[in-house]
Amino acid sequence: MREIITLACVECGNRNYTCTKNKKKATGRLELKKYCRHDRKHTAHKETR
Repeated sequence: MREIITLACVECGNRNYTCTKNKKKATGRLELKKYCRHDRKHTAHKETR
């Protein structure tokens, strides 16, 4: 039961990454620190719908 999700940068709003998550275990929205090419630094990326 893995679902493909899109991660968007918190600072600039660009949707940079896609990944999968287990829908049964992780019920909340996923947040990871990833590299944003637009800002040229590591920023928080949140799951978008």
